Amino acid sequence: MVSDPFTAPAPLLPVLYEDNHLLAVVKPPGMLSQADETGEPDMVTLLKEDLKVRYQKPGNVYVGLVHRLDRPVGGAMLFAKTSKAASRLSESVRSRSFDKLYVAVVHGSPASSAGRLRHFLRKDAGRNIVTVHPKQVPDAKEAILDYAVVSKQGGLSLVAVKLLTGRSHQIRAQMAAIGCPLVYDRKYGAPAVQGEQDIALWSTSIGFAHPVTKEWLTINALPPKTEPWSRFREDDYMRARSILPQEGISQS
Repeated sequence: MVSDPFTAPAPLLPVLYEDNHLLAVVKPPGMLSQADETGEPDMVTLLKEDLKVRYQKPGNVYVGLVHRLDRPVGGAMLFAKTSKAASRLSESVRSRSFDKLYVAVVHGSPASSAGRLRHFLRKDAGRNIVTVHPKQVPDAKEAILDYAVVSKQGGLSLVAVKLLTGRSHQIRAQMAAIGCPLVYDRKYGAPAVQGEQDIALWSTSIGFAHPVTKEWLTINALPPKTEPWSRFREDDYMRARSILPQEGISQS
């Protein structure tokens, strides 16, 4: 049975791009990327149910995890709807031909308005925290990112960040290591505030070659209009996408 597009249920999450091979959505902060031992809601399970309902699919629905976002991070996230697409996109992630651009609001401002950070991160799984080292130490993994300051407001800076490696807590730990912890990120040194707040880190753009057509796609997502994001203008977020250039054709 083919569902009527005019009466089909609305997607559970904002859809940024979708075709027969791919699904890009906005991940809400606080949700797991994939299921773990806690059994709490996760993106893969949610999207499987979403596709099953929207397209009235019987049986199992395939949703492939292409890349992860740390639980507290929201924004653009890409999934594969076929195993072939998942395999090809996973290879692009491994070969570093998959662009990941973030925006973060940090305390203070880096000493240089733009630059590359290279550290070695060692994860303490028991405490779910990483330590930052200037040189290789046992069990540490190299972490590299490029950053550029986009705007400054009242002691805070909006920073564009392009990941060249994908390590757990990488942006959070590396920005804290240069004295600029993310707003609300108490784990990495941000000042305490009343109540629970999502850390100020957002996946604003992902760029990749389509696994079938090979066309370069760029998927964009603006952060919410809440503190501290609301301190900056929409133009700032648009400029963040070009301050660290990405190639390709934009799909906004």
